[in-house]
Amino acid sequence: MSTLSFAVRDSATMLRRNLLHARRYPSMTLNLLLTPVMLLLLFVYVFGDVMSAGLGGGDRSDYLAYLVPGILMLTIGGTTIGSAVSVATDMTEGIIARFRTMPIHRGSVLIGHVVGSVIQCVMSVVLVGAVAVAIGFRAVDATAVEWLLALGLLALVSLALTWIAVGMGLTSPNAEAASNNAMPLMILPLLSSAFVPVDAMPGWFQPVAEYQPFTPAIETLRGLLLGTEIGNSGWIAVAWCLGLAALGYFWSKSLFHRDPK
Repeated sequence: MSTLSFAVRDSATMLRRNLLHARRYPSMTLNLLLTPVMLLLLFVYVFGDVMSAGLGGGDRSDYLAYLVPGILMLTIGGTTIGSAVSVATDMTEGIIARFRTMPIHRGSVLIGHVVGSVIQCVMSVVLVGAVAVAIGFRAVDATAVEWLLALGLLALVSLALTWIAVGMGLTSPNAEAASNNAMPLMILPLLSSAFVPVDAMPGWFQPVAEYQPFTPAIETLRGLLLGTEIGNSGWIAVAWCLGLAALGYFWSKSLFHRDPK
């Protein structure tokens, strides 16, 4: 068996293992899904009319259209926290030490976590998107190509954040610490253009919202689904994703392959 087929076989096994864990213990995923759904309902039905008026719209449906792309990115950030917790759990409960003694491809453990997390992110986005559609969100002007590009962007963001989350999980001494260390992945979307435009924020705070990975990704997704101006946000979002994915990959790889203490 070639090295590539060996790696693919073992990665598929680890992916199956992680998906089985997610199916048997869904509480973490459900808890992380609850936050974006609650924020979506809260901002639409409690603050929707006021926020829509502030954006120059007519009613809460206008704010719903503005809000959904940011909520989808928030969903990805929250779901990847589960990856950090899962990796930290594996590292502290001894299963990784067992894997190190077995004739398996060492990288397959991390690949299984990453691919499994990306699948869970996409499924979470679909579920939250279904809630948004149920309460009135529509993207009728988006073409099939724009829908494919939007899905590709969501998958790319999921991949990048998952590798960062895996690194955070590897550096954490336990699952609780991993959850806390990965919390910025859910906080940063709250500090982006997810809820209000950057121009509407205080001047001192605008750089925080503008120069971070979530704002260009949200603006790109908003443009693809709603037809708003994208500008250079698309290229910036892709650059952020590729940079974070590369950083997370090499960081996680170096942590995983170091000798256990």
